[in-house]
Amino acid sequence: MQRAGIQQEMEQARLDFHELVKRSSAEDLSRRTTGTRWTNRQLLFHMVFGYLIVRSLMPLVHTLGRLGWSRRFAAILNSLRRPFHLINYLGSVGGGQLLTPAAMARLMDRTLRALQRKFAVETDNSLNLIMHFPPAWDPYFQPTMSVLDVYHYGTQHFDHHKGQLTL
Repeated sequence: MQRAGIQQEMEQARLDFHELVKRSSAEDLSRRTTGTRWTNRQLLFHMVFGYLIVRSLMPLVHTLGRLGWSRRFAAILNSLRRPFHLINYLGSVGGGQLLTPAAMARLMDRTLRALQRKFAVETDNSLNLIMHFPPAWDPYFQPTMSVLDVYHYGTQHFDHHKGQLTL
């Protein structure tokens, strides 16, 4: 993935999210999704949550990437996959109920603007920092990921779940 491609895919995800929210009726939002236990509304929140995770991960990936000792940390996280999956599921159930779709769209805008600003000032060296990840947590987590990979992960996660919506 090229630097320009990351900026474009984040912006496209933001626009897509607004379109999904705009065209969703109350009935659409309460309908079950394909391949998950969430409703469309809960899955929409989870799609925003993916970018919130990316934003939260960035300081950690930069720090552990510079230190070069993330293998043990990733192994510990991998061993905690069951509680993670439960928290991930319940967090999106709760977030999907607490936030309106309009509030989710505003949160998506703020989060992606922050990621785009941060990405714009990343150097080639910082984008190439590598950290070990817990691959059992997400199908798009690889055993090692660069900062650039983590930026791209947000959109991989978004696009995957967009395909599970039943709007």
